[in-house]
Amino acid sequence: MESTIIEPAQIDADENFPLFSALEFYDHEQVVVCSEPELGLKAIIAVHDTTLGPSLGGTRMWQYENEQEAIRDVLRLSRGMTYKAAVSGLNLGGGKAVIIGDSQSDKNEAMLRAYGRFVDSLGGRYITAEDVGIDEKDMEFINMETKYVTGLPKESGGGGNPSPVTAHGVYMGVKASAKKAYGSDSLEGKKVAIQGAGAVSSHLAKFLAKEGAKIYVCDIYDEKAQKVSKNTGAEVVDSEEIYGLDVDIFAPCALGGVVNDETISEFKFDIIAGSANNVLDDEETGSQILVDKNILYAPDYVINAGGLINVATELEGYNAKRALDKATQIYDTMLDIYHHAEDNGTTTLAAANHLAEERIRKIGDIHRVYTSESRLSGHTGEMYKAK
Repeated sequence: MESTIIEPAQIDADENFPLFSALEFYDHEQVVVCSEPELGLKAIIAVHDTTLGPSLGGTRMWQYENEQEAIRDVLRLSRGMTYKAAVSGLNLGGGKAVIIGDSQSDKNEAMLRAYGRFVDSLGGRYITAEDVGIDEKDMEFINMETKYVTGLPKESGGGGNPSPVTAHGVYMGVKASAKKAYGSDSLEGKKVAIQGAGAVSSHLAKFLAKEGAKIYVCDIYDEKAQKVSKNTGAEVVDSEEIYGLDVDIFAPCALGGVVNDETISEFKFDIIAGSANNVLDDEETGSQILVDKNILYAPDYVINAGGLINVATELEGYNAKRALDKATQIYDTMLDIYHHAEDNGTTTLAAANHLAEERIRKIGDIHRVYTSESRLSGHTGEMYKAK
């Protein structure tokens, strides 16, 4: 599997969006469009790669400006899930889904259950979970129509909200980044700017405050930022000022694309390490510019893998300690990536991609070996199937 770094200019979200060129570029296996007009359901499921196992990734509900923007988002996100699962050592592939609409006003039981039927129709090739705009209650509605669901409430046998485990993984990734940049993973006295004050950010801020870091936080919803401030002592700053703060670490924990041509010139920090997906607006160019500016970048799909780890644990019977222990390993994974990048003179993103792709390639190679589970065994495909 070859690395496919995507230039936004090559696949742009405009009215001439080249769908099949995009699928080839991102190396996707399958894209499913789901429509129930009477229920207001407009959804897209993207299965990127199932070499390591069934594709798993959350369902995001967002009011996209147009359908092309939604397609581009689901393609990038699903590809990221493949790499996230691979580099985290999970036996899962990458998938993602988006529902086009306002999560505050357009969601209803019938719509979500209809969406669940589409998920079920894929027969386990895609397993869904919650994401932006979708919560545990929504997952219960989806679960009424399909068993291919994770991220269920604890009372339903799931792991509940994955945010604490995601935040724990990000925290370990921040510490590993500090170890690489400063020679010590202590965050005492370090200045950290957190962009976004949602569930993950709130837990991350508590971890940082407990260790004695000086925290700055912003959010487009001031009341959220004020709540984090009240709980952790963080200083609330304006959202437009966050990029120019003179701090040690920048933790983007909102939406993606925040490292771009307009913001990157303002950066004064040493490390970028946060939970947001697709932080780099232009992956190849952005990651190299950060190297040139001597800013250490923690690849987002690696450092934020705690959420995937948490929901993946449900597939084996949820165990909170096992999920946290696995998320703790993000510390070592980050150091492996940093060392690989340094030894090979590459960006940290290229190093992460390489490690993920190597695992996919090696596991893909062993799948060439015939087993009794093969659908081709016997005349009917069942003769030698394991009982």
